[in-house]
Amino acid sequence: MIGLDTNVVLRYLLQDDPKQGRLANRVMEQVVNPTNPGYISIVTVLEIVWVLRSLLKQTPLEIAKHLEHLLAADSLHIQNEQQVFEATFALKRGIGEFEDALIGALNHWAGCPHTLTFDKRALRMSYFQLLT
Repeated sequence: MIGLDTNVVLRYLLQDDPKQGRLANRVMEQVVNPTNPGYISIVTVLEIVWVLRSLLKQTPLEIAKHLEHLLAADSLHIQNEQQVFEATFALKRGIGEFEDALIGALNHWAGCPHTLTFDKRALRMSYFQLLT
């Protein structure tokens, strides 16, 4: 496996810098493959979402589309892929914020029946319970 930093993945997804875009394309199309996949960590996924939402002002649906593109790639291994999928689904459906959904999904994966929160918006997701 080859670890991929946020900036490489973003240049590939966005194609917003000609030189770095070409290099990122080469990595994604010629260097990583199903037998030698690119590795995208949870931290990288969160940074991607943060950049797309906060800096580039993309909508939840646009962000979900980028994440689905990564999840569908045979040449990529995404850490906790199922939980990233669940959080992407929540984002796409407007159920909650990606980060909250990912926290709940990861905690559930780790064996927590629920996640305590003060965030009433997070309660729309099944993994959360309000701390009162």
